[in-house]
Amino acid sequence: MIVFRYLSREVLLTSSAVSAVLLVIIMSGRFIKYLAQAAQGILDPGVLLLIMGYRIPGFLQLILPLGLFLGILLAYGRLYLDSEMTVLTATGMSEQRLLAYTLTPALLIAVACAWLSFSLTPQGMQNVAQILNEQDALTEFDTLVPGRFQSMRDGTRVTYTQELSAGRDELREVFISEKREVRSPNDTDEGITVLVAKTGRQEIQEDGSRYLILHDGYRYDGTPGEADYRVIHYDTYGVLLPKPSVDIRVGDRETMSTGELMASTQPRMRSELQWRLSFPILVLIVTFIAVPLARVNPRQGRFLKLLPAILLYMSYLALLVAARSALDKGKMPIELGLWPVHGLFLVIGLLLVFWQPLQLRIAQWRASKEKQHA
Repeated sequence: MIVFRYLSREVLLTSSAVSAVLLVIIMSGRFIKYLAQAAQGILDPGVLLLIMGYRIPGFLQLILPLGLFLGILLAYGRLYLDSEMTVLTATGMSEQRLLAYTLTPALLIAVACAWLSFSLTPQGMQNVAQILNEQDALTEFDTLVPGRFQSMRDGTRVTYTQELSAGRDELREVFISEKREVRSPNDTDEGITVLVAKTGRQEIQEDGSRYLILHDGYRYDGTPGEADYRVIHYDTYGVLLPKPSVDIRVGDRETMSTGELMASTQPRMRSELQWRLSFPILVLIVTFIAVPLARVNPRQGRFLKLLPAILLYMSYLALLVAARSALDKGKMPIELGLWPVHGLFLVIGLLLVFWQPLQLRIAQWRASKEKQHA
C-alpha cells in the first residue's frame, strides 16, 4: 500500500505540473489572439476573461491525457534512473503490477476528462457562443476605445476619437480613414477618404441600422501619391457604422449537450459523441503505452524514449482526428466510429506491456528444449 501511494503521488504530481505548464502555454497563445482582436475593436475587452474562462474546460480535456502520458514517462523515468524501480523489481514488482497501480490514478483522470468532455466543455462553449452573438450585435461605435486607432473591415477603415463620453453617445475630435474599393474593372474611383470632425454622435434608424453623425468637419478625397485632393467642409455628415466581424468560430454541435447528441441520428452529431467519448478512453489506453515506454536504462538517460513516445502519442491523436473527419464526410460507417483507432493503439500498448515477459518465456522454453536434447 505504501508503494502504491508513493507511485500514485509521483504520477499525479508530475502529471499536474506538466498539465499546468501546457495549459498556461495554450491559454497565453489564445489570449494574445483575442487581445489583438480587442485592440482592433473586434471584441469588447470586457469579455476577454469570460471567454478564456469558459474555454478552460475545452483546453483541459485536450491537455490532461497528454499531461498524464508525459507525467508517467517523466516520473517512472526518474525512478528507473535513480534505481528505485530496480529495488522495487527485486522485491517482486512486475511490470503488470506496476501497470495495475498506475491505472488507478489514470482512472481518476479519465473520470475528470469524461466530466469535462460530456458536461463542462459543452456548457462553456454555449456561453462562448452567447457572448459572440452579443458581440455580433455591436457596432464600431460600441467597441471604440478613446485615444486609439482601431482598424475595421480588414484594415480598410481606421477610426479614432480623442474623447468618448461615459454613456458612449458623444465623441470629440473624430478621425475616420477609409479606403475606397474598386467595384468594377472600369471603376476609377479608387483612393482614400478621410473624415475629421469636432464632435459626433450615434443615431439609430427605424430599420435598425446605425449611423455616426459628425458635426463641423472636413472630408478629404484623394489618392496617395497624387496632389489632386478634394476637400469638402460640412456641418453634418452621416457615416454608416459597420458591425465588427468576430473571428472566433463555435460549431453548432460543440454547444450541444451530450443528451442531445445521443438522441440525434445525424452522422455529424454521432461523430461528435464519439469524439467526446474518446478522451476518457484515450487516457486509459495511453497508460498502457506509457508504462512500458518509461522503462529506461540508467546509462541511457531518462529522455531516450521521450521523443518516440511523443511521436506515438501524436500519431494516435492524428488518427483520431482523421477518423473523425472521415465520419463527418461519410467515408466511414458511423457504426464503426473511432473504435478501430482505439483498438489499434490498445493492441500496441498490450504488446509493449507483455513483450518483455513473452521474450523471457520464449528464452526459457528454448533453454529447456536445449537441455532435453543434450
